[in-house]
Amino acid sequence: MSGGKNVLGKDLEVCCMSPKTGFYRNGKCDTGPGDFGIHTVCIQATAEFLKFSKSRGNDLSTPVPDWAFPGLKPGDCWCLCASRWKEAYDAGFAPKVNLNATHISTLEFASLEELQEFAL
Repeated sequence: MSGGKNVLGKDLEVCCMSPKTGFYRNGKCDTGPGDFGIHTVCIQATAEFLKFSKSRGNDLSTPVPDWAFPGLKPGDCWCLCASRWKEAYDAGFAPKVNLNATHISTLEFASLEELQEFAL
């Protein structure tokens, strides 16, 4: 996938290459067929967010070697599911967002104003 736009209407930038993120593991929060989780929000993880996500059944901090997933730690960037970000936002645990690397389809789940509140 290439040519995606970010929430600001510009070309989608890389979110993170270490750990390599994105549904397509290309470092970008691209989306397309098969991405049922809509992994479009480029976040910078916090300890509070990781704890919240784990409490909701999505443990992002524990490594899963079978999937080459190193586990996230505070400060790591990651392409997060748009619905998980909105859930964290509503609960008061939203992590910071890189708007330049957050796919425009995220706006179906959260407003630009909500995202801007947590812009890096």
